[in-house]
This record gives sequence, structure tokens and C-alpha cells, in this order.
Amino acid sequence: MSYSAAIDGLFSLAAELHAAPGQPRRKFDLNEMRVLTAALGSPEQKFPSVLVAGTNGKGSTSATLASILTSAGYRTGLYTSPHLSRVNERVRIDREEISNDDFARLYFQVDNCAQRLVAEGALRTHPSFFETMTALAFLAFVEKKVDIAVLEVGMGGRLDATNIVEPLVSVLTDISLDHTEWLGPTISTITREKAGILRRNGILVTLPQHPEANQTIGEVATELNVRGVNAAAWVPDRNEAQKGSGYHVTVLGENIEVRSPLAGAHQQRNTALAIAAATELRNNHSYNITAAQIAAGIALTQWPARMERLSAPGRADVLLDVAHNPAGAWALRAALSHLDPEPHPITAVFGCLADKPIMDIARILFPLFDSVVLTEVNSPRRAPLPAMIAAAKPTGVRIYTADDPRAALDQAWAVTPIDGLVVVTGSVYLVGAVRSLLTETAQ
Repeated sequence: MSYSAAIDGLFSLAAELHAAPGQPRRKFDLNEMRVLTAALGSPEQKFPSVLVAGTNGKGSTSATLASILTSAGYRTGLYTSPHLSRVNERVRIDREEISNDDFARLYFQVDNCAQRLVAEGALRTHPSFFETMTALAFLAFVEKKVDIAVLEVGMGGRLDATNIVEPLVSVLTDISLDHTEWLGPTISTITREKAGILRRNGILVTLPQHPEANQTIGEVATELNVRGVNAAAWVPDRNEAQKGSGYHVTVLGENIEVRSPLAGAHQQRNTALAIAAATELRNNHSYNITAAQIAAGIALTQWPARMERLSAPGRADVLLDVAHNPAGAWALRAALSHLDPEPHPITAVFGCLADKPIMDIARILFPLFDSVVLTEVNSPRRAPLPAMIAAAKPTGVRIYTADDPRAALDQAWAVTPIDGLVVVTGSVYLVGAVRSLLTETAQ
């Protein structure tokens, strides 16, 4: 079957976080995922893995750790979500995304198996988009004989489809309020869901963060006799990490220079988590990783649309950043405040999903901008323009609207001089669409 047929089939599947009008919301159930993978030969049991959960930074941490392992000579799988431009991006082996042919073949292997299980009554319904993608990734990693896979949790942790593996190390990145209708209304309830990736007598890598998160992580870790690893030793002193330069940390008894292509002070925490996880894999699971390979892997990390600056001839530069919740908005705000020593006109292109706290994000970000161009994203969960306009008005920013990402980008360029900056942020769907426009134009 063709790649286009596979893509059509995948995108026709039920989404975890959206239900059509009149339809019940999907219930998460790991037993269903286990039934599916058992019928596929239990691929999740055939490779070692690291699980990474959190609210912000889990993708950056996963990509950095995978890059370190690849630089150390290990065939490394990386599973992330969502994607920016192509769904293939979610499944990578040694920094290369899965091919169209492999994607199509493995998709139909999962789909055919799922349809048979439904017909036999072993599954209530066809697996969702994310469950299907996760099973596909597991099959790809077995087929390509990876030495280890780094798996980014999709949402939460306890009931996420990735959580059927037995990780060598569990990593928790910064936790804040997000997906509250699914994970609970407080930092504590959300943290307990995300701490579901911990295993009895296992290893946890994390950093001190919100007091409620710290307390809950400690409670769960104590219940499970988990050994906690604090990555703070690899977070640089504020005065040491200067804009545009690297910083030095001691890793495995050696001093290395950290030069990550991922900009922003918040990325230093994600990098520290990746270093700590790599060190644990070396010290406790016999992975032969050197300090030099850790430095090289960090420098070669590929994770676009995180403070990524792209240029267009004769127009203002465009900065892409996926700040899709208040914590991400604060991180972007901090990064923008240190971006240019001299003030220049700056315009935002913004669109987000309806389940996000739009008012909070607007209050944090929009006062930084001279203008904001609002547009709806290509998702059934998109926030409507009236809701975004209502959130933007109290901030006092000049408001424009556009029908789609291309029109929004053109509008932003029209009101921003060449020495200014256009910042595209909010939903990954918007940022990915604009990035595709910019990279296609550059080719």
C-alpha cells in the first residue's frame, strides 16, 4: 500500500484529545495498547528505552539525549510528538526520520492487526492515532535493531501509550498546568500522572522545580523506592552562560564546553537533564559514553522551531518557538528580553488550541509586541478568532487577523520593517505550517 494511503488512514483515526460533537471522549487504557503490541510480537520488550515526561522541555531533552547516544556510537531510536511538518518526524533512527516506504509498510502492519483484533473482539475499538503511531515506532525500532530508544511521552505518563515499556531511566522535565481537563486541576495531580513513568526500584532524573511538583515527585519516588538523580550539577551558573556562547560543566570527571543549538536559558535545564540521563546510562547500564561524546551530541542536536531564527530576503527575520502554554510563554518572554540589545519593531503571529489558557498566554506575551496577527490553526481543536481577539484586546497590542498561516505571515511582514522581527508562536500546528512555508521558499 502507498504512503499517501497510510497517511490518509492514520489521520482518519480517532484522536485522543478531540471528540466529534455528540461523541464521547476517548478513555485511555494501557491494556488495549498491550493487547495490540502483544499481537504484533511485543516489540516494546525487544529494545532498551528511556522514558521522558513533563509539561515543557521533554522534546528538547529527548532529542538531546538521543543525539548524545548517537554520538557515542549507539544505534538510537527517537520517538517524539507532535510533528511540525511531516508525521515521519516522530520516528527517527540516528537523527534520520523513517522513510516513506517503511512508514507505509509498518502502518498497514499495525492497522491490519488492529482491524483483526477488533473483529475478534479482543479490542473494543480501533487504536487511536497516537496508539497506532506508538506501535509503529516500536516496530521500526526493532526492525532497525536499535541499541536504545528515547521515548517522549505524549501526554501525562501513567496512561500514555509509551508507558508499556520498562525504561532503564525515567526523566521528568519541568511540570506546570496543562491539559488540566485530562490530567487534573493542580500541579500535584498533574505531577502524579506524569510520575506514572517511574518504576519500582528504578532511576529518576529530574530537577528541582515547582514546590508542589517536588513534593509529589518525592512522594511517588519514595513509594516506589526510586533512586532520584538531581541534574542541577549540570545547570550552569547564571553569570557563566552568556548570550551567544557556550558554558563549561564537569561531566564524568572532565570539563566540557556545552554548545547547544537550542537557544534560550530554559534549554540549559533540558540539556542538564540529558547529560544526567546519559551519565546514568553509562554508570548503571554499561553504555560506553565519554564526556567528549556528550559534548558532541549536544552540539549536534536537531530540534527545530525552538527559538529558531530564519531569514527571508528583503524581509524581517522570523523567529519560531512553540510556546503553547503559560510556562512556555514565560520562557519565550525571557528569551526575547535578551535577544537584541537595541529595540526594534516586533510582531507576533499567534494561533493556539481552544483548550489552552488563551487569556494567560496573551497577558504574558502580547505586551512585548507592537502588533499581533491572529489566525486559526489547522486542527479541530483550534481556538476561534473571536476568543483570541478577546484575549488580545486587554493587552493593548495592535491586532490584525488572517485567514491562514501564509496570510498571517504576509500580514506580519507587511507591518514589520526589515530590521524588525516576526515571532511565530502558540500552537505547534501554526509554527510547523509557517516553518514549512519558509523552508520551502528557501529551497
